[in-house]
Amino acid sequence: MKLQKFWFQNKYLPNTFKFDGPSSMVGSQSRYDFCCDFLKDLTLARITTEQEIGLCCLLRKCKALENLSLYYALGVHDNDIITLAQNNRNLRSISLMLTPQHCEDYVYRTSLTDDSLKAIALWCPMPQSFELTFFGCKPDYPEIGFTQEGLVMLIQSCPIRDLTLSGANIFDDEGMKALSCARFLESLKLVRCIAITDAGVHLLARSPSLINLTLELCDGLTYHGVAEFVRARKLESLTIEKCSRISLKAVQGAAKTVHHTDDCPGFKEWVERCV
Repeated sequence: MKLQKFWFQNKYLPNTFKFDGPSSMVGSQSRYDFCCDFLKDLTLARITTEQEIGLCCLLRKCKALENLSLYYALGVHDNDIITLAQNNRNLRSISLMLTPQHCEDYVYRTSLTDDSLKAIALWCPMPQSFELTFFGCKPDYPEIGFTQEGLVMLIQSCPIRDLTLSGANIFDDEGMKALSCARFLESLKLVRCIAITDAGVHLLARSPSLINLTLELCDGLTYHGVAEFVRARKLESLTIEKCSRISLKAVQGAAKTVHHTDDCPGFKEWVERCV
């Protein structure tokens, strides 16, 4: 009755889209109907479930949830997130790692769309940390259910202080322009966001609150992108990992603390971490 933290994960990514466990039976006692009134921290990782069945049912029952992490939870859809947002005003941290799956409209894409982002922006006034990682989404196919406009709307509507975008090929310099105006954004991490150029990173130097910046596996970026940070000297910390065209010498003095690693390519490591 007093459960506050629940973490369930499988070892590997699910390799099936059909859930045939005991909770798929109507009236089954395995429908995870335990009390969630005090649940504050929920993590579901690498599971396969279906609507109204299995662990995704928890999302519809949580009313005190503060931290939500969904890591490749196949079968979780917009209606689950919308119901959660409508019943919960306490969400502070949201972490989503998504991979394409076959959806109801016979489209192969991530199951969550802008409708989830709109619900969070409308009903949840306190999200301060937001992580969004995409794995297996090709840059030239619409396999990501979100749009850049949806992400910008969320960032502008919520007091997000800590933002991580990984594999977000939908995010480009126009999105970076919106980030540069985010009043609350203090920490930003960009990993393998291939549509971002030096011009987009250059805009971030105007950000009113940004003090921590991490760029990882962004081989399209060069010294010119971070040059403005070197001149402004506003950052507390700057981390450059596996960006082959940005040298340590180029970013010296850009922040009080500078961390730089240049061993690349690091794509294999990024894939292993995502999985």
